[in-house]
Amino acid sequence: MLTWVLTFLVVAIIAGLLGFTGIAVASAQIAKVIFFIFLILFLVALIMQLMRRRP
Repeated sequence: MLTWVLTFLVVAIIAGLLGFTGIAVASAQIAKVIFFIFLILFLVALIMQLMRRRP
């Protein structure tokens, strides 16, 4: 999932440098949404792992 975030981030940076502002904004927003989804899933998995270890 992080590879998608990095891909969209690179697309946003390249599009921003070339002047395609619409594509840059859309790619940055997609990267942000995917990153937050990843972060939430990571935290849920971490909490579940910590709860499972306790006797």
